[in-house]
Amino acid sequence: MIKVGIVGATGYAGAELVRIFSNHPHVRIAALTTQSYSDKPFYEVYPHLYKYVDMACEELDIPALVEKSDVVFTALPHGHAVPVAEEVVRQGKKFIDIGADFRFTDYKVYEKWYKIAHGSKEMLKQAVYGMPELHREKIKNADIIGNPGCYPTGAILGLAPLMARGTLDPGSLIVDSKSGISGAGRKLSLNTHYSEINDNTRAYGIAAHRHMPEIEQELGQLFGKEISLIFTPHLVPMTRGILSTMYGYLKEDININDLRGIYANYYKDETFVRLLPPEMLPQTKAVFGSNYCDIGMTVDPRTRRVIVVSAIDNLVKGASGQAVQNMNLMCGLNENTGLEMPAIYP
Repeated sequence: MIKVGIVGATGYAGAELVRIFSNHPHVRIAALTTQSYSDKPFYEVYPHLYKYVDMACEELDIPALVEKSDVVFTALPHGHAVPVAEEVVRQGKKFIDIGADFRFTDYKVYEKWYKIAHGSKEMLKQAVYGMPELHREKIKNADIIGNPGCYPTGAILGLAPLMARGTLDPGSLIVDSKSGISGAGRKLSLNTHYSEINDNTRAYGIAAHRHMPEIEQELGQLFGKEISLIFTPHLVPMTRGILSTMYGYLKEDININDLRGIYANYYKDETFVRLLPPEMLPQTKAVFGSNYCDIGMTVDPRTRRVIVVSAIDNLVKGASGQAVQNMNLMCGLNENTGLEMPAIYP
């Protein structure tokens, strides 16, 4: 059995890890840490896990946590993962950060967008960006994983086949995303108060969202040089899900059948990327609670643009489910273990 420790277990991403691990056949949870609920049974914080998880939450003691774990997950705000990662590496264990501290190849990009100094530039060099569909072999041999952000997951998977092929003009890329409110986390905020978000849709972080350079980093690596794009996120009044609509100018004439063939070939061996039939387009309800990314697309011959739509659950494929994929790969398990489940509907 793989012993896992979860730092920040009572946030939404941490709780989703606990839910997945409660039914993972090769995992035993070793510790669940929290700042707010020390000594409280986890099921009192999240009643849906009553009879599944009987552990109590505990305060973080980094050396003790790492000692009793094989893999440590941090589900913390940016800027807090490095001390945990340092101890994990010191003790020779595996580390997966669901936050932003290990996602960037260049610490200067991290510091520019997150407005803080990175705590360990040397450790950042060891980290692998944890998107299995792009970096599977590197993940298998990694000790430190920077788990992708939720918006970047849907956008990168939606555009990767065309960027890798060099089919799109990189200066024409637009990513328009709508997210459920759970992406803002569990902490109380006026912006996520019921009467503020209900019956309301609003854009935010226009041309300034921290996930934009992450998308540019990965798509630029696929394309072979740095790119810039427009990314506009929106909050919509639902709990889970991200729907991303992506636009780009085609550098060659491609009909819809050729386009679908490019995607089908690129993702032919990927369990968790579903290319939908031509008559279907992705919707968040179809991936709710699952680790799937659904993709659909069309070509507009009038404007010579491709329009790609992707849908993910921001807490599963966009966070904790993808983290479990990474753990499975790092530990030599079947990548899909504990994750092959249909969405919850309606």
